[in-house]
Amino acid sequence: MSFIDNFPKNNCFFKDDDQGILLYQADCLELMDILIKKYPDGIFDMIFADPPYFLSNGGITCHAGKMAKVNKGEWDKSKGINENHAFNLSWLSRCQKLLKPNGTIWVSGTHHVIYSVGFAMQQLGMKILNDIAWEKPNPPPNLSCRYFTHSTETIIWAAKNKNSKHYFNYDAMRKLNNGKQMKTVWTIAAPNADEKKFGKHPTQKPLQLLERIILASTKKGDLIFDPFAGSSTTGVAAIKLNRSFVGCELESEYIFLSIKRLKACIDDKKNNPNLFEVLL
Repeated sequence: MSFIDNFPKNNCFFKDDDQGILLYQADCLELMDILIKKYPDGIFDMIFADPPYFLSNGGITCHAGKMAKVNKGEWDKSKGINENHAFNLSWLSRCQKLLKPNGTIWVSGTHHVIYSVGFAMQQLGMKILNDIAWEKPNPPPNLSCRYFTHSTETIIWAAKNKNSKHYFNYDAMRKLNNGKQMKTVWTIAAPNADEKKFGKHPTQKPLQLLERIILASTKKGDLIFDPFAGSSTTGVAAIKLNRSFVGCELESEYIFLSIKRLKACIDDKKNNPNLFEVLL
C-alpha cells in the first residue's frame, strides 16, 4: 500500500500515485497537525522549507533594471520580532515531529529570518549540521548605495535531534565537486527562463539547488515534505530524482502554477525515461 492511501483526501489538489506526489492547498500548520495525529513517530525522511522572510516592509529593490518595491504579499509582512519568532517555533516544532528519527530538515532564508530559525532549532533540540551560503552570481544591485550588495542566502541543515544518525551522500557531493570535498559555499544561478515558463513565484528557488539538497540527504524512494511549497520546485526535483513528495501551499495562484510544473515534469519523465539519469 502506498503512503498516499493513508494521507488525508481533503484539500488535496493534485496527486500522482505512480510518482508518489501529493499537493495540498492548506495552512501548513493545520495540515501538519493532522499528520502528527496520524504519524506520531514521524513519516518524512527530509523536509525542505522556504518560509516567509518577513521582508515586505516597503523597501526597494532592483527588478529587470528598474526600481521596484519589496512587496511579495501579505504572507511576507512582518508582525514584529516576537510574533515572527513564535511563528518559526510553531511550524518548526511540527516539522520536527513529522521527521523520522534519522530525518533532516533544510531551511532557507535571508538575514531577516534565518537567525530566528537557527535559534528556534536550538530551542527545539535539533542538531544543526551545516549552514550553507548560497551565492547568487548575478544579484540585483543595491540601489540605496548604503549597504553591500545582498548576494547570498543561508540554508541551515539540521537533524531531528542529537540522537539522529543523518544520511549524507558524501560520494555524490564529492563527484559533483570534481572529486573534492564540497564546501558550504554553493554558487548557483537564480532560476532560468525555462523554470519560469509556466509563471514564477517571488521567492522561487533554482532547480539545481533543490536537486543538490535532495541528492545530498536522501535516498531513492524517500519521502520529502515542503510546507511552503510555492511553485513546487522541491516537488519537481523529487520527481526527477525518484523521490516521493508531499507539498503544502496556501495561495491558489501558486497551487495552479505548481500543478503545471509537476505535470510537465511527470510527462517529461514518462516520455524520456533516461532523461533524468543522475549520479546515483
